[in-house]
Amino acid sequence: MYNLVKKDFKLGVHPMYLLMPVLTGALMLVPGWIYFLVLLYFCWITIPNMFGGFRAQNDLMFTTMLPVTKPDMVKARVTVIVSLELLHIALAVLFGIVNRFLYPNLEYYFFAPSIGFLGLCFAMLAIFNAIFIPMYYKTAYHFGRAAYTSIGFAMLFAGCAQWAGVQSPVLFDLFNGDGHLAQHILILIAGIALFAGCTLIAYRAAVKRFLQVEI
Repeated sequence: MYNLVKKDFKLGVHPMYLLMPVLTGALMLVPGWIYFLVLLYFCWITIPNMFGGFRAQNDLMFTTMLPVTKPDMVKARVTVIVSLELLHIALAVLFGIVNRFLYPNLEYYFFAPSIGFLGLCFAMLAIFNAIFIPMYYKTAYHFGRAAYTSIGFAMLFAGCAQWAGVQSPVLFDLFNGDGHLAQHILILIAGIALFAGCTLIAYRAAVKRFLQVEI
């Protein structure tokens, strides 16, 4: 499985996709921006281009000729996706910390880059993974419908969460006010648990679907 991950990173993951987390993460430095967009760029740009590249290179046929099992093929590809997502999150967190030092007294109208907001980001990517991965492995070739659907639901979650954060004084104070560290940590833990759980469920569903695909 390690060699499959290594193969995907060498042949399918363009170096630009490893630079993208830095470029998009730097957007966390924009004062008062809608920071959900930082991670949505991964869904909008990296995923479609990366899977388009896999299809153009006929990666599926090449990989099936290797002495590997279908579950390992799915596990390797999911590992690549999750690794890139975590890289995006890590750089977003880094730039988010810089944001708070640069603008200590900034009045936020949207979610501030906080621990609780990070939990919401994990939840958004959990929704994306839960939809994209199983839908893609229905054919393991066509990715357009899976991308459109998963991106749509991820954007819907982000939009609803951000709208609720603006409209509700309680949520606005929770995410942008002071003295809510315990609640933020709980939201982060819940987001990480949702991300891990949804990704694991998506992987298992993808394996079942991929085993039925005739190549």
